[in-house]
Amino acid sequence: MGEKNKIMIVDDEKSNLIYLNHLLNAEYTLYSVRDAREAVERAIEYRPDLILLDIIMPEISGYEVLAALKDSDITREIPVIFITGLSGTEDEMKGLALGVEDYIAKPFNDAIVQLRVRNQIKMVNQMRRIEYLSMSDQLTGIGNRRSFDRRMTREWQTAVRAQSPLSLMMIDIDKFKIFNDTYGHQQGDAALKTVADILKSSLTRSTDFTARWGGEEFAVLLPMTDISGALPIAENMRAKTENTVIPCPDGTATSVTISIGLHSQTPSQDDSIDDFISKADKALYTAKETGRNRVCKAE
Repeated sequence: MGEKNKIMIVDDEKSNLIYLNHLLNAEYTLYSVRDAREAVERAIEYRPDLILLDIIMPEISGYEVLAALKDSDITREIPVIFITGLSGTEDEMKGLALGVEDYIAKPFNDAIVQLRVRNQIKMVNQMRRIEYLSMSDQLTGIGNRRSFDRRMTREWQTAVRAQSPLSLMMIDIDKFKIFNDTYGHQQGDAALKTVADILKSSLTRSTDFTARWGGEEFAVLLPMTDISGALPIAENMRAKTENTVIPCPDGTATSVTISIGLHSQTPSQDDSIDDFISKADKALYTAKETGRNRVCKAE
């Protein structure tokens, strides 16, 4: 059975939280938040697939919480269903203008609550599947260049705000054209898949990311990681690749090596992503020019 979708419920009334938890906990992983002031912070922490948000709460209204959610890069795309006892057209228009997806009216009706939640979760899962297909490299199953560009932008912005280090590896399979010409494209595809699997399996944190940059080149992004933390990971990837056998259909075996260019930086507002990538790329060039099958860090 797959992982349950996550729903965050924001309501200051304990009785509403108890009711919704009892009704929905069999199908979903639930998080309850009673203080509306913590809603955005908790949404960033929990990364729910859907938020059920009460409109009438003390100090901060659901409208204000919704506006704050839509103002954050991290929570902007999370769909929100308003929980409300209000029935006026103006209230509904106000919520829709702010970006709410649907309404659940009080007093609650079990079937209506379940259907409205289920419909939103179904749409979330469908969109996630479409996005996965559009952002994945079809051969290796890891992220593609488009996926990397999006992730790079997001992690760069986070690193600038938090003033945290960010590390990037640019990775190339050594003499891949010769390998392809010698063993054929089927074995070349096997080599690409093998390297992708090694890179992915070498990453232990959910925040780490690997993608196929293009051809026989890959990229690995390590947020909140400085050069001292990135170097051992890069060397482990290099050694694993060198020592991995790639079986051929005829029973023989092949292997490849990789060269890695590594750059680490704590970016500021004045720095650019293009320069950051360029430094890792230049380090990769140095690795290939000085003998291949090695890790070189940017100067």
